[in-house]
Amino acid sequence: MSNHSAQIVQKLWNYCDVLRDDGLSYGDYIEQLTFLLFLKMAHEQTQAPWNRPSPVPKGFDWPSLMSKEGDALETHYRHLLETLGKSKGTLGLIFRKAQNKIQDPAKLRRLIVDLLDREQWSSLDADVKGDAYEGLLEKTASQSGAGQYFTPRALIRAIVDVVQPKPGETIIDPAVGTGGFLLSAHDYIVSNNKLDRDQKKHLKLEALRGWEIADTPARLCTMNLLLHGVGGDETPIVVVDDAIRSDPGKRWKIALSNPPFGRKSSVTVINEEGEQERETLTVVRDDFWASTSNKQLNFVQHIKTLLEVNGRAAVVVPDNVLFEGGAGETIRRKLLHECDVHTLLRLPTGIFYAQGVKANVLFFEKKPGREKPWTEKLWVYDLRTNKHFTLKTNPLKRAALDEFVACYQPENRHQRKATWSEKKAPEGRWRSYSYEELLQRDKVSLDIFWLKDESLEDSANLPAPDVIAGEIVDDLRAALEQFEAIQTDLSRIGGTGVRSRAGGGS
Repeated sequence: MSNHSAQIVQKLWNYCDVLRDDGLSYGDYIEQLTFLLFLKMAHEQTQAPWNRPSPVPKGFDWPSLMSKEGDALETHYRHLLETLGKSKGTLGLIFRKAQNKIQDPAKLRRLIVDLLDREQWSSLDADVKGDAYEGLLEKTASQSGAGQYFTPRALIRAIVDVVQPKPGETIIDPAVGTGGFLLSAHDYIVSNNKLDRDQKKHLKLEALRGWEIADTPARLCTMNLLLHGVGGDETPIVVVDDAIRSDPGKRWKIALSNPPFGRKSSVTVINEEGEQERETLTVVRDDFWASTSNKQLNFVQHIKTLLEVNGRAAVVVPDNVLFEGGAGETIRRKLLHECDVHTLLRLPTGIFYAQGVKANVLFFEKKPGREKPWTEKLWVYDLRTNKHFTLKTNPLKRAALDEFVACYQPENRHQRKATWSEKKAPEGRWRSYSYEELLQRDKVSLDIFWLKDESLEDSANLPAPDVIAGEIVDDLRAALEQFEAIQTDLSRIGGTGVRSRAGGGS
């Protein structure tokens, strides 16, 4: 992040602490910033040198906020949010079901006049304002219960570096969160190619699409994309809907996603006693290999459907997707047969804001129908065994994935060479398993590991005390921060109701 981006983040974040005293959560603050930033930038675009018509109706725009203060400002802001939420296109998506959470008109006025109006956002480089917003999102993820929407950026960059999206290709994320995968793919294409005018237009408006089940991350994602120069007024990049409900009919060249962590799909119902309870939903679709209520298994099947023939996917999956029986075994057998499942990256613990997650990245290509199985060899890279990362004291850096990217051989996957051998390199983290070997495993389990776990082998080889202490402190701090965030939410529940905390996202 540049110095300018860091200064903007710090200035905006400092003010969040002021509003926290009024009961505003971190997520609420970022949401209010999003509404106001959109209005400010829409107004800037009507000025020189842009001179564009504003998508925001007159009387509900930035000047209308600047002209009011006190109770009149608070009343107008509430009316403005409600009105704009009924709009179509990107404007409607940003303000969908928007509510004012800043109850003190003086603080709202200061946020508008002193913090946002003083910066000319449209004239900032996309890198500066985009990095600033990403910085705020990451801070929010690290200091609240919203981490489920945020995939570690170092991991996303490594995934995109091996998938290598190209100009003209279409990219989908059916659990888009705050847009990390789409933005990284966008940046990779821009950085590695000299784009002509048509390619730039396609990348800005057509190439990227996402689905998100919850309104809040959908608006944060849309704003994140807009600040990076992606998207337009007419067709939103993000669709707000339950992605796995149905096949959208369209197909994409690339799917990149970190679906929700929750194990089961469910819906809240009122039982005969008038009490709320969760009812498990089994997703039944003609294009699915198996019907199950396991959310991640359904996302794997959905992503397979979304791909064009020869389209490629990278999807973050928890360990249960690799070993679960029943529908899990059926889906793995079908995936290995009908797709080229060529790579599995075993991820370390301690890298996600959601605590205790054991996850992997599954890379595969969708193939045309044939009798012979498409998967010939699955290459596995173990970044988990004897690796110790924490969010605060030892966060995952992109450099930690350099060996994986090199081993992957993105330019030519057929030139891969194992770094593991039983006699010469038993500590090697990269090896392959044939299709026949995979079928012989119990339930066709892909939960594969071969390295000796030093912490189990010998207590003397436990991680250094400061690493263990860091992990414990990180876990306790995250638990305390989530508890505080929940307390804040509960204190405001009177008029808003309990908000869902769905998982996943990027």
